[in-house]
Amino acid sequence: RHIFGQLTVEENLKVSLSCKRQGSKTIPESVFELFPVLKEMLHRRGGDLSGGQQQQLAIARALVLNPDILILDEPNEGIQPNIVQLIRDVLLKLNKEQGMTIVLVEQKLPFARAVGEQFHLMEKGEVVASGPMADLDDELVGKYLAV
Repeated sequence: RHIFGQLTVEENLKVSLSCKRQGSKTIPESVFELFPVLKEMLHRRGGDLSGGQQQQLAIARALVLNPDILILDEPNEGIQPNIVQLIRDVLLKLNKEQGMTIVLVEQKLPFARAVGEQFHLMEKGEVVASGPMADLDDELVGKYLAV
């Protein structure tokens, strides 16, 4: 999850803020609205958090920079179901309410279908199928995604 295990939640978030060239260097309250558990655990070390809490912290570290695009690689890998739902809801909110573009690399098809509007299937580094998520039918799944 690429968090700093020895640093506190607050320090992890401030590390990202140090990359900002201009604007506020304070942690936006919106991050804590999306992930309330992080506010409760500001002074806990990142390494002491559960896997789901660490994933929330990793996403929050990106969000403090107010990006236009958020790229996530399997954000629910090894995460308990209720946190998967929270992350799904956060991604939908960021996209729908803030207009943030989210590039999601995901193997779990139900999660991808729940948050995605478009899909691109790749094989050996090449895009082999693309379209609206509604067009990701059983034939494409069987051809490129089934084991």
